Amino acid sequence: MRRLTRVVLLAALAASLAAVAVASASTSSASSRTVTITFWHAYAENASAPEMQRLTKIVIPRFEKLHPNVKVKQVPFSWSSLQQKLTTSTAGGTLPDVVRADLAWVPQFAKLRAFAPLDTAMPDFKQLAKVVYPGSLATNYYKGHYYGLPLDTNTRVLMYNGKALADAGITSPPRTFADMRAAAAKLKARGTFLFADGGTGGWNVLPWIWSGGGSLTNKTYTKASGYLDSPMTVAAVQLLVDLYKQGAIPSLITGDQGATGTEDGLATGKYATILDGPWMFPIFRKAYPDFQLQTGLVPAGPGGSVSVVGGEDIVMAQSSKHQAEAKEFIRFMLSKWTQTQMARVGQMPVRPDVSKQLTKINAYFGIFAKQLANARPRTPSPNWSKIDAVLSNAVASAIKGSGSTQQTLTDAAREIDALLAG
Repeated sequence: MRRLTRVVLLAALAASLAAVAVASASTSSASSRTVTITFWHAYAENASAPEMQRLTKIVIPRFEKLHPNVKVKQVPFSWSSLQQKLTTSTAGGTLPDVVRADLAWVPQFAKLRAFAPLDTAMPDFKQLAKVVYPGSLATNYYKGHYYGLPLDTNTRVLMYNGKALADAGITSPPRTFADMRAAAAKLKARGTFLFADGGTGGWNVLPWIWSGGGSLTNKTYTKASGYLDSPMTVAAVQLLVDLYKQGAIPSLITGDQGATGTEDGLATGKYATILDGPWMFPIFRKAYPDFQLQTGLVPAGPGGSVSVVGGEDIVMAQSSKHQAEAKEFIRFMLSKWTQTQMARVGQMPVRPDVSKQLTKINAYFGIFAKQLANARPRTPSPNWSKIDAVLSNAVASAIKGSGSTQQTLTDAAREIDALLAG
């Protein structure tokens, strides 16, 4: 009987060891399995562009070295091609794992449930959200959730021609709304426009509205009435209207195709100031090597000095079959190391702790980092393009004198209310 018991026990032990061996082999096989995630972006159409070179030769290889079981298949597109590809792929259910998306696209595709809400998908979302600029983070918001994280950013600051100002007896750039009004007549007497811009959309006029203490909508982006037509918003837009009527702003702002562009006008002294982004430095350096471009913060009004956020976000497709790996890639792209690497080729980082070191990479980044501290997003809405058109038409109409600024903005606010509800 004892002998039989030993035989049974030995057989059971052998079976158990065999099961453990099979399980171990299975685990080993799973851990060595290579997963490929697909990353769509529009960094550059040219494979030799600095952004593409840095991404392809340094950033992605570093991620793959740190995560040896993950490969990244990056697919570059032009900006317009990527938007179209996302639209058709959403309809066809063939989205990639990760996308570098224009910030205006995020709410559009979030509405279609194409992008995953990262605030619920990533346990560490709050920690990641704390290390980026609030205005950049807000571009990912849609109906109570965040469907992405900021990847790179930019903003507009005041750019000025110091010689044009000095020739008019102005010793420093306009720092306030009052300075703008005071400088207008002096510059006009010299045949120089105080300020020039190429449109009246949100990218153009929101810095003036916010700096004036106004707003386009409420904080939850659900209502424009009472905000776009508030006294402070009306006063901010009226500043542009008044300066235009005084001949201090050229017709370029209302779409005059024959007017001198901001780049040429500023460099040649036809315009004293413009608002623009960091990409203008290499542009001016190439086109006007003898021109000394100078910068300052957006002139402050009752609301302070506030500018508008630009850039791109990083999102994960809801349909991704490799979400764990996709989330690791997102974390890596937001790391201090990666943000610094991409800053070296001109991408402004979304992390203030990296921005503090930007002047060592590009001296002109400093003013943009300062402006980004309280820069705000254009209304994150699936209908942003339509909202932007209504805003642009309203401000252009007020500037041209087609109606009172108050009534024009009140009418526009009602139209935008309907679009926000859509």
